[in-house]
Amino acid sequence: MEHYTFKPKGVCSIQIDFDVEDGKLHNVAFINGCNGNLKAIGRLVEGKDAREVADILRGNDCKGRGTSCADQFAQAIDQYVS
Repeated sequence: MEHYTFKPKGVCSIQIDFDVEDGKLHNVAFINGCNGNLKAIGRLVEGKDAREVADILRGNDCKGRGTSCADQFAQAIDQYVS
């Protein structure tokens, strides 16, 4: 299992931690941000294919910022998971 830490930009969350094993996401945790919603994302994606999750979350916008915590998570997956 590989552990990754990502520093998002332009959102309330200051860090995203997650593990990947055999292409599947585990232990997704966002530091700061909308606590309940971000915990829900972690639960919803647990054990799911990382690439599929990135494809679903990529481009999600929060309040016209051009990104969101979900979009930043997709970018983290894109960066770390090949």
